[in-house]
Amino acid sequence: MFGSFLMQSARLYGMVSKKKARPIPKGYHTITPGIAVRNAGQAIEFYKKAFGAKEKTRMPGPDGKIMHAEMMIGDSHIMVGEENPQMNNPSPQSLNGSPVGLYVYVTDSDKVFARAVNAGATVTMPMMDQFWGDRSGLITDPFGHKWWVATRKRDLSSKEMKKAAEEWFAQQARLQ
Repeated sequence: MFGSFLMQSARLYGMVSKKKARPIPKGYHTITPGIAVRNAGQAIEFYKKAFGAKEKTRMPGPDGKIMHAEMMIGDSHIMVGEENPQMNNPSPQSLNGSPVGLYVYVTDSDKVFARAVNAGATVTMPMMDQFWGDRSGLITDPFGHKWWVATRKRDLSSKEMKKAAEEWFAQQARLQ
């Protein structure tokens, strides 16, 4: 009873919207990555330089560190927050690396890859044409996250993909 009174009062004073919330917020995809970093403010600036990220929101915690921020790279949201080991949210730097990689499709992967390296990323795997039809390379950002930067060059059928993979694996076997 008291709870419904509070809700009615909150609506009356404009504190709660009467409009039903969307289960998936407008503009978001089903999966939205969230990454923990050490020095979130610096990381966001790196992502702006490297990938053209646009910062959408920033919420500092009581200590002034970024508790939660959201940015967009292309049409995709990425959530960023300061690492917080007490909340079981360490950064790759605390873990000595990360097994997770983000795969980013862009119009010109060579250009974006070079821009990320110039902004401070480390080349993990150089740009190359891949058997699955992408031109891509892998970088590690200064905060320990891995990013595949790719442009689709060829659309392959399942049959073409299987043949290309078999040829690539045979080539790798000859190199060893």
